[in-house]
Amino acid sequence: MTFTRRHALALMSASAAAAACAMPGGDVPRLGTQTAPLKALAAAKGIRFGTAIAPQQLDDPKYVEIVLRDCAVIVADNAHKMYVIQPEPGELNFAPGDKLVAFAKANGLGMRGHTLLWQHSQWLPKWVNETQFASRAEAEALLGNYITRVASHDAGFIYSWDVVNETIDPETGGIRETSLTRAMGPEVIDFAFRTAHAAAPSATLAYNDYMSWEPSHETHRDGVLRLLERLRKNDVPIHALGIQSHSNDAPPSAFNATQQRLWRNFVDEVVGMGLDVYLTEFDVNDTQMAPGIAGRDREMAAYTRDYLDMMFNYPQTKDLLIWGMVDNQNWLQGFKPREDGIEKRPTLYDSQYRPKLMRDAVASALKSAPDRRA
Repeated sequence: MTFTRRHALALMSASAAAAACAMPGGDVPRLGTQTAPLKALAAAKGIRFGTAIAPQQLDDPKYVEIVLRDCAVIVADNAHKMYVIQPEPGELNFAPGDKLVAFAKANGLGMRGHTLLWQHSQWLPKWVNETQFASRAEAEALLGNYITRVASHDAGFIYSWDVVNETIDPETGGIRETSLTRAMGPEVIDFAFRTAHAAAPSATLAYNDYMSWEPSHETHRDGVLRLLERLRKNDVPIHALGIQSHSNDAPPSAFNATQQRLWRNFVDEVVGMGLDVYLTEFDVNDTQMAPGIAGRDREMAAYTRDYLDMMFNYPQTKDLLIWGMVDNQNWLQGFKPREDGIEKRPTLYDSQYRPKLMRDAVASALKSAPDRRA
């Protein structure tokens, strides 16, 4: 029998009711009482499970407790981005990223790198945007030196890098224009991957973007496919597509049979190029959903199960990273806010650090995932 959202809703509602009855006063279950750590469920199927984290969150013992219990890997939310490492010309500031790397090493966690080049003028440092490169060679020297120093800084420990992030313009499907593309053309992407591979030869290298299954993303998806096809044709060392897995332009209920078919067609083309898939920034935006907490949690958990079931059916899906584990520390609280002003519930733990139905959905999807350890 195919597991649908309707079945997921019924199953998780029953599970939640049973858990509530088992607790005095129907309280939310305490951390760690419901399922095995998500990292263990994932590892049993050859999947890495983790989360984004910021250096300041290491000072939050409750947050750290969740990360250490559930996660096998971490990724810096911002600490490895160029606007943090080199906001001005001159020396590179590795301190924020080093704090996260030290935490990962001390606790036996793996680590992804995000990102060597956010190829979007909004997120490049101002000084890079304002540089008028006299030649292609001058742009290559600047970018090559930066990528080499950053990718080699923790080479051998960071197992994977998002080399380039969000270079496709969702409106046109073309590569975004920046000061770098004006000097180097679209080959700036090829150059970034080749430079990263030379600096960190053991790391898997990914292109990362937010194209999704949503109806407004057709042009974005097509542009990503064209980019990947060109990189593969040019023998660029790219190993994976990072699918951020945010859902910001449509409610979860829009993940219907038609959108699932179109999304599956996209993923089929990606894996058909010989690429792995990393789900790099998963969360669920409830901006357009009714305000009731119970209803939102059920719908978001059902969507989570449907989406992950589809993606885990691809043996090429190797990573699942949540973009923050606790609701009030997730970026969506300030992005496309709800008109009613109530707090969003986009991730696996609520703002009191209690596990939600979304966590149950992730656990169930991991348990049901095909084993890819062969």
